[in-house]
Amino acid sequence: MSEKLKVGILGGTGMVGQRFISLLENHPWFEVTVIAASPRSAGKTYEEAIGDRWKMDTPMPQAVKNIVVKNVNEVEQVASEVDFVFSAVDMSKEEIKAIEEAYAKTETPVVSNNSAHRWTKDVPMVVPEINPEHMEVIKYQRERLGTKRGFVAVKPNCSIQSYAPVLTAWKEFEPYEVVVSTYQAISGAGKTFKDWPEMVGNIIPFIGGEEEKSEKEPLRVWGYVDDEKKEIVPATSPLITAQCIRVPVLNGHTASVFVKFKKQPTKEQLIERLRSYSGVPQELNLPSAPKQFIQYLEEDNRPQVAEDVNYENGMGISVGRLREDTVYDWKFVGLSHNTVRGAAGGAVLCAELLKAQGYITKK
Repeated sequence: MSEKLKVGILGGTGMVGQRFISLLENHPWFEVTVIAASPRSAGKTYEEAIGDRWKMDTPMPQAVKNIVVKNVNEVEQVASEVDFVFSAVDMSKEEIKAIEEAYAKTETPVVSNNSAHRWTKDVPMVVPEINPEHMEVIKYQRERLGTKRGFVAVKPNCSIQSYAPVLTAWKEFEPYEVVVSTYQAISGAGKTFKDWPEMVGNIIPFIGGEEEKSEKEPLRVWGYVDDEKKEIVPATSPLITAQCIRVPVLNGHTASVFVKFKKQPTKEQLIERLRSYSGVPQELNLPSAPKQFIQYLEEDNRPQVAEDVNYENGMGISVGRLREDTVYDWKFVGLSHNTVRGAAGGAVLCAELLKAQGYITKK
């Protein structure tokens, strides 16, 4: 056991924190040794702190039940017991920025699920199959923070996972205009139907801040590290316009997407690029990496949440209904698991990549 890196979960009692804990059960590289949450949970065992609020469909791992929850604000104490932390804290953006940097300054790497640092210019925002080279900006962040080991790295918003990888696979055909509507699960708001009964049989055509994230975050993922400016410079195209809708589904964000290309691909070329697309996580065979990142489904009625959300343990992307369009060039439907690939699982894969690249080591 001692060979594993010791991990702390900041915000371990919330839905994403719970997802981290369930995904890290029996992880070959990482072991949860510290759970930190708000002062009201501190001092209780994890099992007591959660009470009847365990939201995962698998049981709470035995190994964490008796861990005594620490106060997330006691940064030095929490940091002293771990090699790195995952952050899923529920605070204001400014508070999250401050606490994540405070942990980084204790020489503790922070891999965050939160949006607070997604636009901090020297913080990498990474989908490991798409832009692993963005981790190189960490050296400039460490200069700014005055750290040798500590830094913050983030993963992007859950809503972009169902279409940004697809557009990346099609990069050579130069997509330049994209219309996307996302149909987003309630777990994206940290809820179940028990917590949010008004979502049963209902649709809400608004999710605060989501449309801007869906339009802008892919461009940052497709950007590059500027060594002169010591920051990530976002790409300027394609132009994306988004509409984000909350639907009565527990897990799984579906996207309906229309694309215009500068070069005209055939349907066969588009499908082939999806099926053959892979990245550094597949080359390195990282523990959480899907073997096949993107699957293309031929049936007219797929992808479906009920059938496909857990593809590759929730770490793969499912695509279907690729058709020529009368206004745009092509249209398709994408599906991703919002709390696995889109949240905790994406962050775990980022941490695996950071370990493989030598950024996360034993203290």
